[in-house]
Amino acid sequence: MAFTSTLSISSHPQPQPQLRLRQNRSQYLAVTAVQFVWLPPLKRRRAFALGVSSRSFVVRAASSVPSARASGSRRVYRESQANATLSVATVKQIATAVAPFGVFLAVTFVIWKLAEKLLVPTPKQSKSTSGESQSPSQGLKWSFAAGTNLLSQLGAKIERQSQQKLNEFARELRAFPFIDMSGRNFGDEGLFFLAESLAFNQTAEEVSFAANGITAAGMKAFDGVLQSNITLKTLDLSGNPVGDEGAKCLCDILMGNSTIEKLQLNSADLGDEGAKAIAEMLKNNSSLRVLELNNNMIEYSGFTSLAGALLENNSIRNIHLNGNYGGALGANGFAKALERNKSLRELHLHGNSIGDEGIRSLMTGLASHKGKLSLLDIGNNSLTAKGAFYVAGYIKKVKSLLWLNIYMNDIGDEGAENIADALKENRSLTTLDLGGNNIHAVGIGAVAKVLKDNSVITTLELSYNPIGPDGAKALGEIIKFHGNVKTLKLGWCQIGAKGAEFIADALKYNTTISVLDLRANGLRDEGAMCLARSLKVVNEALTSLDLGFNEIRDDGAFAIAQALKSNEDVAVTSLNIGSNFLTKFGQSALSDAKDHVFEMTEKEIAIFF
Repeated sequence: MAFTSTLSISSHPQPQPQLRLRQNRSQYLAVTAVQFVWLPPLKRRRAFALGVSSRSFVVRAASSVPSARASGSRRVYRESQANATLSVATVKQIATAVAPFGVFLAVTFVIWKLAEKLLVPTPKQSKSTSGESQSPSQGLKWSFAAGTNLLSQLGAKIERQSQQKLNEFARELRAFPFIDMSGRNFGDEGLFFLAESLAFNQTAEEVSFAANGITAAGMKAFDGVLQSNITLKTLDLSGNPVGDEGAKCLCDILMGNSTIEKLQLNSADLGDEGAKAIAEMLKNNSSLRVLELNNNMIEYSGFTSLAGALLENNSIRNIHLNGNYGGALGANGFAKALERNKSLRELHLHGNSIGDEGIRSLMTGLASHKGKLSLLDIGNNSLTAKGAFYVAGYIKKVKSLLWLNIYMNDIGDEGAENIADALKENRSLTTLDLGGNNIHAVGIGAVAKVLKDNSVITTLELSYNPIGPDGAKALGEIIKFHGNVKTLKLGWCQIGAKGAEFIADALKYNTTISVLDLRANGLRDEGAMCLARSLKVVNEALTSLDLGFNEIRDDGAFAIAQALKSNEDVAVTSLNIGSNFLTKFGQSALSDAKDHVFEMTEKEIAIFF
């Protein structure tokens, strides 16, 4: 690309044809592009050997416009071209190919050097970084992950807040007799901190640590604490996944405790092994009165172990085993233990799939029970009319039972008649729950007839039975002038507006019912108006009326509001009319009635919309 002959600045080239000018322009551009390529010394020597000047090209040398010299000059130019290793055309091709690559190489080299300086630390920096990684972290930690740069400060703040909360809890343990710390999620570590406040506590009698994420490891926090505490009487650890291992640890500790009377381990992931550990504790503990183990996974083996403990324990009063898996075999195990136990007063076996055969064994054992059982919960145990027959046989014999729950079984009309027949001979039962048993008007009629001569039953739960308007009529005719029922629950009984009329008529004369539940019976406005007419009559007994889920609209609300205004001696203090079809007009009418009653009588009526 360098030529042996040069042109003087003062020389004037002769005009050339158009084709020649285009060629000259391309030659000039090629040479101009080459002048920006930097060549190392070795490359320069090689380029010089090829006839390329080692100096940087200047405008004078870059000019490739042909001169107007004589033919001699042209001959020298041709000779120098012949002596060169490469032809001018070859050099032009090399320049055209190398120029873009050289520019790319130079730019890449500069970028790489810049990146190297930014990313690769110097030896001193590397050493400093290594030292920092080995030393404890101080100050703010930086991270490339979004949102993680402030984790150390955030963690420290959370830790300070947690510590502050625990200190507040500890002060509560020392200041109040009843402490509820459920759902605080302080875990095992928090329990270890708080347990120290219980060691020599002289104030707290009831403490709830329910639902705090406490595991079996946390139970060790009570070691040495419960043995020295002489005040705590109720300990609630429900909703914590302590499991069988946690139960074993806690029971070992309670062996030496003589003050705790109520232990709650509901929903604590207990199985048969945990139940066995509790049974061993009961054999040696004489202070525990109430034991709650609801909603765990205790099966036949665990039931049998607990039953065996009842043969040796003479202090336990209440056992709650609702929502476990005892079955017929578990009930049979309890039956044998109950024959000799004298201390048990309440037995809760709701939802254990006992069945008719299991209930037969259990009733046989209870009939021979030497103690005075006052409460029996056998709801949701797949009982039929046959099972109700065995229960009825027990009701006839027992003289201490006050509360019986047969809720959510399937005893039907036949079973209801069996229970009603037994109630004729029983004069101790005050609360009877027959809800959800597929009882119709015939069964309810049998139960209602018993109330004619029975003044002992004060609470009657009949909800979730399809008794219909006929059942409401049979019941209303009896309670109008007979019985001593104070709480009557007829929710979801399909009585309709017609049934509401029978109940409303009974309320005009009844002087005992104070709580009436008529939810979800399809009363509509017609049924609400019937009840409103009864509320206008002097009634000093009814204090709570529940009309929720009855499709009542504004007309029904207006009627009830007018009844409340017109009766100055109304005794109603609670009215639930929620989940109906009231607009703001119906709600305003009831609110105005509430204000009117307060102004006239200074009686406050709680109305729930």
